Amino acid sequence: MADISPAGAPDSGRTPAFRLAALLLGAGVMHFLIPEQFDSTIPPQLPGKARSYTYWSGIAEIGVGTTLLIPRTRRLGGRLAALLFIAVFPANIQLAVDTIRNPKAPAALKAVWLLRLPMQWPLISRALAVSRRAPRD
Repeated sequence: MADISPAGAPDSGRTPAFRLAALLLGAGVMHFLIPEQFDSTIPPQLPGKARSYTYWSGIAEIGVGTTLLIPRTRRLGGRLAALLFIAVFPANIQLAVDTIRNPKAPAALKAVWLLRLPMQWPLISRALAVSRRAPRD
């Protein structure tokens, strides 16, 4: 059975939107359950406390994830998700740098965090595709 938008048109972006929403909602919740894990990824050059960035980024991920679940806001949600993935990229770089510099970190972990960096681009691309495929009002 095809996914149908409220306007009656097939919604080909629903499943990818739900996958991105699950990713963002899950990550957003984790920012509140284990904030110390995220605090360490905040680049030290940023002003203020790392915990504030952790909580605000968690709120942003939950908010953007929610917009992806709602057909009426999915187009905006896809664009916001792309911007969010760009905005958190410095934290991903910081995590990779910290892991690589850590002499106690296993080589496999260093490789994982380094190889994860280019994976941000497919997330951005997927978010923009969700926006393009979202139902129009």
